[in-house]
Amino acid sequence: MTSTPGTPATSPAEHADLWAAPTLAPVAGQLDATVEVPGSKSLTNRYLVLAALADGPGTLRGALRSRDTDLMVDALRSLGATVTEGESPSEWHITPGTVSGDVTVDCGLAGTVMRFVPAVAALSGARVTLDGDEGARVRPMGPILDGLRGLGVRVDDGGRGLLPFTIQGAGSVRGGSVDVDASASSQFVSGLLLAAARFEQGLTLRHTGATLPSIPHIDMTVELLREAGVTVDASRPAIWQVSPGPVAARDVRVEPDLSNAGPFLAAALVAGGTVRVPGWPTTTTQPGAMMPELLTRMGGSAHLDGDVLTVTGTGEIHGIDVDLHAAGELAPTIAALAAIAGSPSRLRGIAHLRGHETDRLAALATEITRLGGQAEQTSDGLVITPRPLHGGVFETYHDHRMATAGAIIGLRVPGVQVQDVGTTAKTLPGFTDLWSGMLAPASDGTGA
Repeated sequence: MTSTPGTPATSPAEHADLWAAPTLAPVAGQLDATVEVPGSKSLTNRYLVLAALADGPGTLRGALRSRDTDLMVDALRSLGATVTEGESPSEWHITPGTVSGDVTVDCGLAGTVMRFVPAVAALSGARVTLDGDEGARVRPMGPILDGLRGLGVRVDDGGRGLLPFTIQGAGSVRGGSVDVDASASSQFVSGLLLAAARFEQGLTLRHTGATLPSIPHIDMTVELLREAGVTVDASRPAIWQVSPGPVAARDVRVEPDLSNAGPFLAAALVAGGTVRVPGWPTTTTQPGAMMPELLTRMGGSAHLDGDVLTVTGTGEIHGIDVDLHAAGELAPTIAALAAIAGSPSRLRGIAHLRGHETDRLAALATEITRLGGQAEQTSDGLVITPRPLHGGVFETYHDHRMATAGAIIGLRVPGVQVQDVGTTAKTLPGFTDLWSGMLAPASDGTGA
């Protein structure tokens, strides 16, 4: 078990799972790599939910295979859907189904599972208990559970607003209008919208909080619903109206995960050279689409040729003042770059990261400081002032994006050991092989 952010690190001797992050002294042009990034987790798990609620069998191609997506498949199977692997591990065939009796769903640490599955469970005829990892039991759930109660669903969470809780599925959901404070996570909105077409009255959802993070992820949900033939009115600020009706079964292909591409593209700035990611979409709702602009502001250059994004850097990194409210998942990558930049950085609009896999603001501040840097929390973000860094253990707190942040810093700073790098399997299995392959000599034309 890892320590909590802000507490002293355990000694290296206590770690059996340290990964020595590879280091490259910055030299312009030394890195020349193409990295094939697997499918988007956010898209994969949304497509899976819609397929399980559809009016017939569907197929998902290019899907991400990771702990989070496998947990979603297991959850949907538990709720009656039949999910079988196709000709490759990234191809799934989904046939909707129903279930009754008592069902238990393991959410792991996956926000998309713990927040997307409850509304699906409410449509089943089963008594569904959802639980997850220890770290998942502190992630906020109250707004979506209260939202379901407002739609006539029986929910028993002991008044805690946290995992574990039980949904008493009645085979249908009345639907109607509900107010939800999604200040802590846009997934509270997406989790209700995804199932809303199957509600008897559809859904009118109004966000009541002062702020709404990760709006691109809500846009993604709305776009996928419309692609599946669902009528969604998103014309009013912070109000979404989903009409009742069928969800069309489809055969779809998943885009690469642009946020997971971020650390690899960032490596071009750290080591100096070029990294290419094929399959980059011309238009997308993924927040990771902000990476080219962010990396350009931090000293790199980026261009899209067909569907191949190319980022080039010289080893010099500029500090940045940026509002990441719409793309908080990119914050660990940008914070890692900021820690080794040539000038201070300020990351704003990301207070909601305190409720992610771990308290990411505390975790980033703690780990950057542990390596000799200066990182201070603000009310809604981080201020990072570059200092000479030294090697040491970089704790991850079961957070996959902390692990990739450690890898980025380790690329510049010798002696960085990332604890529990295997946590990257949550959304990017095989991360260390991809990372090492990117840095390997260009004997096959695909590495540095």
